[in-house]
Amino acid sequence: MARRQLEEEHDNPDRWLVSYADFMTLLFAFFVVMYAISAVNEGKYKVLSDALGSAFGFAGEQNKDARKSKSGTPLSKAHVSEVVHQESSQMTDIANNILQALGSLVKEGKVRVTQTARGVNVEINASLLFAPGDAKLTEESRKALQAIAAVLKNQRNDLEIDGYTDDVPISNPLFPSNWELSAVRAGSVAREFVASGVAENRLMVVGYGSNKPIMPNDTVEGRARNRRVEVVILSSLPEASREISMTTK
Repeated sequence: MARRQLEEEHDNPDRWLVSYADFMTLLFAFFVVMYAISAVNEGKYKVLSDALGSAFGFAGEQNKDARKSKSGTPLSKAHVSEVVHQESSQMTDIANNILQALGSLVKEGKVRVTQTARGVNVEINASLLFAPGDAKLTEESRKALQAIAAVLKNQRNDLEIDGYTDDVPISNPLFPSNWELSAVRAGSVAREFVASGVAENRLMVVGYGSNKPIMPNDTVEGRARNRRVEVVILSSLPEASREISMTTK
């Protein structure tokens, strides 16, 4: 009788609860995975938060997850998004001011202004700036560059000035190749900016020669478009977070 009673007690009628619990666990895991897929990437926000903290003066405690500002408050996602939005708005204002200052040249297609995650790009056709095969600025180009400098001299952003040529070889005592021509042309623009009040320590000059064409070099029009100087007003957001910032607007 004792053995029979033991067997009856071992046969638990509530065993279905185990299967039910397993099902609920799997269902919970499913929803966790779905949420993780749809949620904002925390890793990207961490990179952006740290980068913004370094760029805009926020200090974070070492070996702690919470990023903090100078006042000790956490650098939240909302704060990060606000900083990114302010930076984007400022870059848009710079682009609009340059467009307004160079309105007639933009209409003629000699100047193009675009805004990207990297900053504001001002593409100036070489025909406006220089005589063929030369790196001395024309009088008309000085006025255009002075108008750009007037917009930029009171801004904090660094500037990268890039020189480009077409693929037609050049070789003379001044410019042994397109490398030298493109670099000296970019340097001429930089010197004009400095003369117009832009701080020298904000400038960087790069000569690309015939590399990175934006049009095929097999037509007259394409080669003319490739002969250019680009003034890039760099975003103040750290480079590692510029692309990320485009997803936080």
